Amino acid sequence: MQDTIQSRDSQGRVADAPSGHWVYRALPRRQWPYAQLARWDRPIGWWLLLWPCWWSAAMAGVAGADAPGLAFAPWPHPWHLFLFLIGAIAMRGAGCTYNDLVDQKIDEQVARTRSRPLPSGQVTRRQAWTFLICQALVGFLVLIQFNLFAIGFGILSLAVVAIYPFMKRITDWPQLTLGLAFSWGAWMGWAAIYGEVGIAPALLYAGSILWVIGYDTIYAHQDKEDDALVGVRSTARLFGENTKVWLVGLYSGCLVLFAAAYAVAGMPPLAYAGLIAAALHMGNQIRVLDIDDADQCLALFKSNAVVGWLIFAGLLAGALTA
Repeated sequence: MQDTIQSRDSQGRVADAPSGHWVYRALPRRQWPYAQLARWDRPIGWWLLLWPCWWSAAMAGVAGADAPGLAFAPWPHPWHLFLFLIGAIAMRGAGCTYNDLVDQKIDEQVARTRSRPLPSGQVTRRQAWTFLICQALVGFLVLIQFNLFAIGFGILSLAVVAIYPFMKRITDWPQLTLGLAFSWGAWMGWAAIYGEVGIAPALLYAGSILWVIGYDTIYAHQDKEDDALVGVRSTARLFGENTKVWLVGLYSGCLVLFAAAYAVAGMPPLAYAGLIAAALHMGNQIRVLDIDDADQCLALFKSNAVVGWLIFAGLLAGALTA
């Protein structure tokens, strides 16, 4: 990686932050480090956190098409979609801030991360903790808009979030823990409508975990050399040259579990069109992947936002015929 992208640039951005993002035009420079802690300049993270929420909300709406008195069925509840959006942005930011606090010493040793606000000294740990609490409070205000069951179920996810940053130190499968956390919305969209969970959201959750492991393995290939030097473990290092084979299994399992969730929830045939389109996109990711090309790994990781849109679009199409 070139020296010009290994350190903070002259405008205060970090190595892996995009240039020209609206954050840097909209915010005063003194607030840039907080935007970087929350990754507001890299929205792919909150999109990936949001998609299981929106999929579950859409699936719950279609499944309740024949239920008397269910608001907005067969469509996902628009207020819930908005709440999940705000919640995903807030909690992804809080999670990233927490991760940076836990990983500060590791980030100081990795080229891509040593210019982040904490390792580079742009913010203190106390300032970062204060910012984390503020974001978590926004997430809590969102959560309490739902029913009591969904509130309690949402709080359970904090245990997984809390342990995630430590997993890379003790297991080759930290991406599994990330999957447990980032897929939690698969429960929440359903719980927000029905005040309970069941087999359909459980299958959606399991499939989403496999999806997360797959795309985050691609992401982790960016740092595998530095990770090996500092002792950080990952599925990228574990899979190595067999990554494509693993991705075939992970993505295939993901799609099978999604299809099973649809079947249990009684999704119309048109909903499966989104899964077929997503399968083609995932297959192309695997086909073109070069695990030694960091820029391409990042681009392919980000392209999973398209997977989210394709699946959601399929669910909305299914609502037309529900």
